[in-house]
Parts: sequence; C-alpha cells; structure tokens
Amino acid sequence: MRFTKMHGLGNDFVVVNGFNQELPADPEVLAPRICDRRFGVGADGLVLILPSVSVDLRMRIFNPDGSEAEMCGNAIRCVALYAYRRGLVSGTRLQIETLAGVIRPEICFQADRVTVRVEMGRPRLNRAEIPMTGPAGPAINEELDAGDRVFKITAVSMGNPHCVIFVPALCEQEFQKYGPLLEKHPAFPARTNVEFVTVRNTGEADVRVWERGAGPTLACGTGACAAVVAGVLTGRTGRTVNVRLPGGVLLIEWPDDAGSVYMSGPAEEVFDGRLLLRRTFL
Repeated sequence: MRFTKMHGLGNDFVVVNGFNQELPADPEVLAPRICDRRFGVGADGLVLILPSVSVDLRMRIFNPDGSEAEMCGNAIRCVALYAYRRGLVSGTRLQIETLAGVIRPEICFQADRVTVRVEMGRPRLNRAEIPMTGPAGPAINEELDAGDRVFKITAVSMGNPHCVIFVPALCEQEFQKYGPLLEKHPAFPARTNVEFVTVRNTGEADVRVWERGAGPTLACGTGACAAVVAGVLTGRTGRTVNVRLPGGVLLIEWPDDAGSVYMSGPAEEVFDGRLLLRRTFL
C-alpha cells in the first residue's frame, strides 16, 4: 500500500490515496499498527482519500486506537493540499465529504509558503448535537466532576465533540492527569476531545489538546476552533484569535454567532512510502 506522510503543525498522518489503489477492508484494524511509532510508520491518524458521489472527494480518518473520527482540521488541510498537488481536483477551492458533513478548504499561495483556509461549518452547542448528557440546551461554564477536581467546562461540537476548559496557566501534570479522565467522562457518551486553554489577550490563546482516541497531540484544528468558540461565548476572546499550540499557530475566525468558523494554517508533506501488508503486520 502506497502512502504519504504529512503533518499540520506536527499533527501527523499517514495519507492513503484510494483513487488509484485498492484499500484494505479493515482500516480500523490497520490504523493502530500503522500509527504505532515503534512498530509502524508512526502517526496521529490514518487518513483515507476516497471518491465521493456528490463532491470532490471523501475523507475518512482513523485514530491510533482504531476508532473513526468524524472530522480533523489538520488532516483536512493535508488532504486538500495532497489532492491539489496530485491532480485529484482542478482548482484551489475544494469540497470534501466527511462524517461531519461537507467541509470547504481553500489553498492559499503566499510569497514564502502555502496555507489552507478551511470553512469548518457552524459550531453546534446543544447537548444532543455534541453529544453530551443532561438537560436540553448548551453547556457553557458548567461544572463537571473529574476525579478529585471540579472543572468549569464549555461543550462545543465542530463535527466532533470538545470539552473546553479555561485555566490561568497550562500545567502539563494536570493535562496528563485529567485529559484522559475527561475524554472518557460519562457525560460524553461518544467520548470527547479536551482543550485546556490559557487566554493571553482577546486575540491570542495558548491551547493544549488531549485528542479523543489519540491522547496528546501537537496541534488540533477542530480543538482550536472549539477553544475560540468557547472563548467568545464566555467573553474571554474576540472573534479573530491566533491559537498557539505546541506545534505552531492557527488563525481562527468566527465572524458571527450564526455563521461558520474559519481556520487557516499550514500543511506539509514529509515523505512517500510503501507498506507491505503481510499477515505478520496485521
């Protein structure tokens, strides 16, 4: 199986083109082996690019634990750039089918680099859409027990669930301890991504993301979007924010409450490879 290793701000993926080769029938089994950083290629996710019957192409993404994610902001930037460079699409504006709906990236050429701006869609705030247990309506600055701590959380879906927590300063020890507890908290029946956020000012925020099914990652596009939506809803940030993640900076824009969130950031190719899918590997 031929693949391309790509990353968006260090959030890395094994990208497989399903337009020109037959793909394994069990990607949920294959993903943990490929994503393993010692015995496989090493990645935060296995990404499949497939034909779509209605738009330019379809993206599927599988986490290192084998679960399938609805969407991934960094992965979709990588897919857009890959599809453009490989001639799978004719223009710089794409429509990509995901489990979270159709996402619309645009490739932007600048003097010294290429970025991808993505219309991520409207954030979903009602519990049933996230999903989250409890009474109907949003969960904004709501208390949630996690082990020996009570956090004030804001729940947002960007096509996948997010639990956003604002803290005075990011603490790696607390991140490692409470990230997995919150990911699997019973309030989130489909589990959740977890964002710990420190606001520098209304236009800048530091974010650390515990990704559902992957654990700590260097960047998370949907997580950055969720952090800004939560920042606006709680009066902590403006609507245009530079989100600083361990892997770099994403520009997030949410022009108005009823509209889409926009994410801008880089995507990079690392190398091409070929994987021998022997029974010993599977």
